[in-house]
Amino acid sequence: MAAPKKVDGRWQHRVMVKGKRTSGTFDTKAAALAWEAEQRTAVVGGGATTQTCIDAFDRYERDVSRKKKGAKWEKLRLAAFGRSALGPVLMRDVSSVHVAAWRDARLKSVQGSTVQREMNLLSNVFMVAWKEWKWITASPTTDVKRPEENKPRFRRITPDEIGEMCVALGWHNKAPKTRLQQVAAVFLFALETAMRAGEICKLGAGDVSGRVATVRDTKNGDTRHVPLSPRAVELWGMCPKGFGVTPELLDANFRKARNTTSIEGMTFHDTRHEAITRLAKKLHVLDLARMVGHKDIRKLMIYYNESAEDIAAKL
Repeated sequence: MAAPKKVDGRWQHRVMVKGKRTSGTFDTKAAALAWEAEQRTAVVGGGATTQTCIDAFDRYERDVSRKKKGAKWEKLRLAAFGRSALGPVLMRDVSSVHVAAWRDARLKSVQGSTVQREMNLLSNVFMVAWKEWKWITASPTTDVKRPEENKPRFRRITPDEIGEMCVALGWHNKAPKTRLQQVAAVFLFALETAMRAGEICKLGAGDVSGRVATVRDTKNGDTRHVPLSPRAVELWGMCPKGFGVTPELLDANFRKARNTTSIEGMTFHDTRHEAITRLAKKLHVLDLARMVGHKDIRKLMIYYNESAEDIAAKL
């Protein structure tokens, strides 16, 4: 029996089971040996594996998802996949028909953009099962059409709504003393910076220097430097060690306060759209992309909606 070999920092392993040679590449020697054990116990007459899709979801969560930034989200989604009609399907039998049926059922309860994200995860699972685990010979997601993305949400926040939220949160433009006032400070800071809720909540004393906030471990995985307006600097000066609230507490308290007002249809994330809309009137699209962390500039062009007359006036 061949032993795993370390090549370029990863472990390669080959095994022969019932006359069929298969191989895989792994992060650790233990993972390689565990894979060998699975190969030897999962093969039945004819050489077909007995693993189900739920086995693939469980292994992917254990071996792949836990190393990712979005591990929590993936764990929840993978568990949901396992509870769906896909879960008990044998990996040797799963096809595009099964995936398409799952997609159609999912679209009855969530929007297309959500299904797109979940299909990306499904595709990753099946690709790893194919190319690394050798459980299947092709990915069943390849030929399945993705649903169309939803139209972007465009909800402006009016000055009156900002004032109403400040009243509901007990904001007096001073250093926050209550949880609701902390939420108000984050709300106003978001309107100035276009930063996401999680990014603002993670800011600490060492992350702001002068008029620049350094956002680490962003949604895109990069470090971003965000220029601060005078108002943003003023708000940070009231909370120089951080805003003292977690994303979960922020969301719960923001919703609770909003529900005491006459405001309808506003979410905290709408602050990002409002801030970008304002900033687009001041910044070139490349500068705006760098500030807000957009890698696809095309998604920002919708904020540059000047009319032909407006552009002509500049000529």
